[in-house]
Amino acid sequence: MENLNLQFENISIDTFFDAEDLKRDEVQTGIVVLTKHQETLVKKLLDSLHKNAPERIERIENRLRDISALAKSIAQFPSLLEKQNLTSSVRTPEALVESIMSYTEDGDTTLHMPSKAILGKGFLVAKIHTFYSMSKLARDYAHMDEKEIKAYADETVSMMFTLMAEDVYLNLIRDKNLPRELRRQLATSLIILWEHRSDQTISDIAPVLQSVWSARRTLAPAFGTMMGTSELLLVSIQMGEQWTQFIKAKLGDSEVSRAMEEFLFGISYEQILRLRHILQTQGVKAIGRDEVGTYLGERVKTDISLDYRDFYLLYTVRRDNARARQRLHLDGPKKTLEDHFIRFVLEQDLQKQLNDSFAK
Repeated sequence: MENLNLQFENISIDTFFDAEDLKRDEVQTGIVVLTKHQETLVKKLLDSLHKNAPERIERIENRLRDISALAKSIAQFPSLLEKQNLTSSVRTPEALVESIMSYTEDGDTTLHMPSKAILGKGFLVAKIHTFYSMSKLARDYAHMDEKEIKAYADETVSMMFTLMAEDVYLNLIRDKNLPRELRRQLATSLIILWEHRSDQTISDIAPVLQSVWSARRTLAPAFGTMMGTSELLLVSIQMGEQWTQFIKAKLGDSEVSRAMEEFLFGISYEQILRLRHILQTQGVKAIGRDEVGTYLGERVKTDISLDYRDFYLLYTVRRDNARARQRLHLDGPKKTLEDHFIRFVLEQDLQKQLNDSFAK
């Protein structure tokens, strides 16, 4: 994909939607309050609570009404998918895509983002917290079985990855080494995510990343050898085909392997180098996760919690470290493992689209 040198013409954002998503020649706009799957989960929980804990229903119904009201309020702001006459200018979706692609400044871009993008992030966080509460209700009061409870936890994690995707898209869009058409696709996906607060690509790959995160539990012995990527390869045999293809294609890339080690060990590239040196110098062959901080002489969070909040927290640490290395021209990974994996998936999708187009 890196060698793809084709010319592309500018196209309307409408082409990124299926025909059934179009209405009166305009794409559907506004935040998706609940997907069909989420509606099913809500109904199932309320039905179970009616039978087992009716006193718990009012609070969750109130929270869902608050979420819906928040979405309606945000919908009052101009759509990002339609031409809009703003207070001082005219904005089109295509112009917004080009603006996102051309922005190159470092630092927090909050004040450069559309209001709808910023407000929508708050909506998504509120929705994540709501579904997390629903997972606890399903477990503690609705008397659902483990499979049903897991469905609420999985939906919570999937939305967390959608929150994370915004950062990943922005990181990749700003990489001028990527093909321009891939960056345009990423920018288009980003504004669709801003508009709807839902992303099908991320929903599809969320279970893969969640499985890899869970697999970290089996990698504690790797703190002895600090050979994270080889351990990951063994774990990957049990993963889906998409992840296995990613490992086979990218394992030899030092940038990717370093990002993998940060992901697996839960410490920075710089801490990994220091720890590896300390273990080699002292002749220590194996340590536990709880000993890492002692050897490094600082507090580090290397536990193997499956809490989605810890996943996002550690992701943001790796993201900020990668951005700092990029800005300061330091050694070490300049992107996170999530950046590399999502790029790989999108490149495959884009290549498939091109092959299908040529086949016609």
